[in-house]
Order: sequence, then C-alpha cells, then structure tokens
Amino acid sequence: MHKSIQQQFSKQLILATTIFIVILSFIFYGFTKTTISEEIRDDLINDAQLINTISQSNQTQNIPFSILTQKDANIDIIHINSNKVVLFNIYNENGNYYAKLIYPFSGQNGYFIKIIKNVNSSFKMLNQILKNLLIISIAGMIMVVLYALAISKILISPILHIANKLSNMNENSLSKIKLDKLPIEFYPLANSINQLTKRIECYIKYQKELFIGAAHELKTPLAVMKLKNDITLRKPRTIDKYEETLSINNNEIEGMSKMISSILEIGRQEGATFETPVKLDIIKYLKDKMTGYKLLANKDFVTLNFNTNIESFFITIQPTLLNQIIQNFVQNAIKFTPDNKDININTVHTKDYIIINVVDSGIGIDESIDLFAPFKRVGNAQGAGLGLFLAKSAADALGADISLKNRTDGIIGSIATLKLYTNPMCQLD
Repeated sequence: MHKSIQQQFSKQLILATTIFIVILSFIFYGFTKTTISEEIRDDLINDAQLINTISQSNQTQNIPFSILTQKDANIDIIHINSNKVVLFNIYNENGNYYAKLIYPFSGQNGYFIKIIKNVNSSFKMLNQILKNLLIISIAGMIMVVLYALAISKILISPILHIANKLSNMNENSLSKIKLDKLPIEFYPLANSINQLTKRIECYIKYQKELFIGAAHELKTPLAVMKLKNDITLRKPRTIDKYEETLSINNNEIEGMSKMISSILEIGRQEGATFETPVKLDIIKYLKDKMTGYKLLANKDFVTLNFNTNIESFFITIQPTLLNQIIQNFVQNAIKFTPDNKDININTVHTKDYIIINVVDSGIGIDESIDLFAPFKRVGNAQGAGLGLFLAKSAADALGADISLKNRTDGIIGSIATLKLYTNPMCQLD
C-alpha cells in the first residue's frame, strides 16, 4: 500500500492536536468543577462560622437559622460522635444537586451544624461550561483539520516543485533547481539533485562526444585503408608495393584495435561503478603502487618521488576507479617527462578531504582545451585520447574532483590533481 507524506502528516497533526484539545478540555473542566466546589464549600463554611459568631455574641440558646433562609439552605444542629472537624460533600438526589456541610458548633461538644444547600444553579453553569467546551473542541478540531490540510500543502509544495522540475527534464534540458524558490531546509536536497543533474549532463555530453569521436576516429583509418587498397588494385604492382600497402593497413588496424580497447575500457569502467566500496588507507595504497610506477619511470629514465607528511589517511572508496585515475595521471606524466627529469606525487590533506597531485616536468598543456573530453590529445603522443576522459568519468563516479593545469613555480610541466572527499556533504560547500 502506497503511503502519502501529505496524508501521513495531516493525520498525525490532526491526531496530535485533537488529543491535545481533548486533554486541555478535560483539564479545564476538572479545574472549573473543582473551583466551583471549593467556592460552595467556602460559602457554607462562612455561613457556619457566621452562625457560631452570632450565637456566641447573643449569648443565647436561640440559633439564628433565619440568616440563611434566603440562601435556599436547610440548617440543623446534630449530635455526632466524631473527631472530624469539617465534613463536606456534594450529592445528587432526584435530579437535584445538594451540598452538605458538617461543621462544629461552638461551645457544644459533640454538636455540629449541618447545612444542606441546593446548588443546581452552580451545576447548571458547570454543565453549560461543559457544553461550550464540547462546541469549542469540535470547532477547534474542524479548524485543525483545515489547518492540517493547508499546512501540509504548503510543506509538500517544495517537494512538488522539485518533482515537477525533474519530470520536465530530459537529455536536452537539464536545468538547475533554483534555491530562491525553496525553504532553506530543502537546500541540501536541491544541491544534491543539481550536482547529480550536472553529472548526468556531463555524462550525456561525453557520451555524445565519445560516439561521434569514435565514429570519426574509426572512419579515418578505414578511409585511408580503402584509398590505399584502391590505388594498389588499379594496376599490377611489385611485391614491395603490396607489402607496403599491407603494412600500412596493419598499422591502421592496430590503431583501431587500440581505440576499440579504450572504448571497451569505458564499458568496464561503468561496471566498476557498481563495485562495493571498501575502507582504504590512501597513503599505504600509494606506497604499494610506487614499486610498479617506479619501474615504468626508470624504464623511461625518469625519477619518480612520493612525498607525504602523514602515515595514513582512510577513506571509503571503490579501488578500481581510484586505480584508473592515479594510473592515468602517472602514465601521462611519464609519457611527457623528458629523460633524467623528476615526477613528484604529493599529498595535501584536511579532515574532510585529501588531494593527490602528480607533478611532471613535461611539455605543459594548453589550458584552453578541454583535455577531459574524448579523443583530445596533448602534443604528438600516440594514443586514442581517451585516458583523461576515463579518469574524469571515474572521478565523477567517485564524487571526486580532478583537474589538469600548468605548473606555476617557473618550471615547465603540468599538475594533475585528484581531490577525494571523506564526507560527501563537503562537496556542497
């Protein structure tokens, strides 16, 4: 059974407020009833004290009952063997309410003044108060229902706004959700959706570029091969010419094979996004990788250094995606760094993130070009131009940031940066 947040909120608000109104009504009614009973008791005690006072001042045995005749009260003197000073109760008899007070009669041991008074008027007023409370409570409940429906619509409107915004989006219209139309409590949700939308937009953009670029990159060598074959087949050639044509075709096929392998790597990377994240010590991970990286660097007569000022830094991450990024950075650095030059891998950390910089001494980059787009190449280096595209895709899947820029310390070269967050909410800053 599907549940509606609006209906649940309305029901809970109505139930809670109804219970509050009922409890408050009972408390008010009980307090009023107690107050009226205490006032009746005090009045009867005052009457009894007045009778005692007048009896003592007149010094007579005539009891002045006449002073209470106008108060619809019956007064009598009774004898009771009891030590209780005052006895008071209210009872119902034949549909009428009476208040009875037993009060000691001054100067007469064992004798008490008994006053019985009709209190129908007080209880009629109490009943009227009860009826008014019921009417007010019912009216209050109706108002609560209307208020709950109204406030639930107000509270649900930001969610409906976000839902409508998302439902109207498509691959050609991925607009951001504007925060100025939302309550501040929805900012984290809107920011998360905007970040997700941005990633989807980048993914669609890169996928389109990938498909277009792949078609173009594969079409060019095929055209070269066809043209070369056509020329070769126009007339009989020597064996050397046929071998030359086959050699050119083989080179083009090898290039296409590398490109197809890179495209297949994209598919494997998408599968890696479903890899279960594990808690990983980044510093230990980099130190373990340095052995293999140094072998690659030494092969090309390049020195590779790892610099860090911390012993460990744990983060929950998917290792396959992390390896794809770091490996690409290091391979590019080795590819473009001349012999006898240095490559430095440095770390910068805070409690919320760690930055890994791969600093090379190569030819630098053209910062006006989006090198993370597919089939973008630096210099005359061989390759399909998909390495940084794969690194960017892996970083997006990890919720990390990567960048590539030139060095600013006066040395020619570039800095590849990976910023990994320990807390995803830090990305909203």
